[in-house]
Amino acid sequence: SQRFSHEPHPAMVPIMPDDDIDLIKRETPFEGYFRIDRYTVRHRLFAGGMTGDVVREVFERGHAAAVLPYDPVRDAVVLIKQFRIGAYAAGRPAWLTEIVAGIIEDGETAEAVARREAVEEAGLTVTELEKIGDILVSPGGSTETLALFCGRCDSQGAGGIHGVDDEDEDIRVLVLPFEEAYESLRTGTICTPPAIIALQWLALNRDDVRARWRD
Repeated sequence: SQRFSHEPHPAMVPIMPDDDIDLIKRETPFEGYFRIDRYTVRHRLFAGGMTGDVVREVFERGHAAAVLPYDPVRDAVVLIKQFRIGAYAAGRPAWLTEIVAGIIEDGETAEAVARREAVEEAGLTVTELEKIGDILVSPGGSTETLALFCGRCDSQGAGGIHGVDDEDEDIRVLVLPFEEAYESLRTGTICTPPAIIALQWLALNRDDVRARWRD
C-alpha cells in the first residue's frame, strides 16, 4: 500500500555536520498526493571553500518498508505483480514483479508496516523478520528511505489477487521456487531495486536463513 505521510522518518539523519551546509531557502512549489520542495543551499567543497547557490528540487513521498516473504521449508519466495504508473510513463512494461512494500505512517515502525503489508498485499502472515538494511532509494532527488526485510512465511496456499479496494490496488501473488525467482532477476524480468537487493541478499544468506528458520 502507498499511503503517504509528509512526516520525517527517524532514519533520516544528516550525513554531514550542519556547518558544512548552508540552507539559504526552502520552498514548496507543489503539494498534492506527493510533495516537491525546492532547496537553495551552499555546501563545503572537498578542496576547501563553499559552492555558490545550488538549487535542487526534492521529491517528498514518505518513507517505506518492504519485505521479501520466504518459505524456508519449500525454499520458495512470495512475490507480487501490479501496475506501476512510473514504468508506464517510462515506456516500460507497466506490470512489474516486486516484493511487498508500503509507506510508513505516523506512529508505525518499519517492522509493523512489513507485517501489515504482507497481509494486505499477499494474504500472508510473516512470523519472523530479518533486517536486510536501510536504503536511500534515490538520493539525487528524493528523501525516501526504504527499510528492507526478509520475512519468514508459510507459502502453502498463497496466491490469488489482493490489495486494498479504496486504494485501487490490484495485486497478483506469485509463489516461486527461489531458483526460478533468481533466474528472473538474471534475465531482467525482475527490475525493481528492492526486489533485486532482497533476492541477492537471500542468495548470499539462504543457507544460513534456512538453517535457522527450519527449526
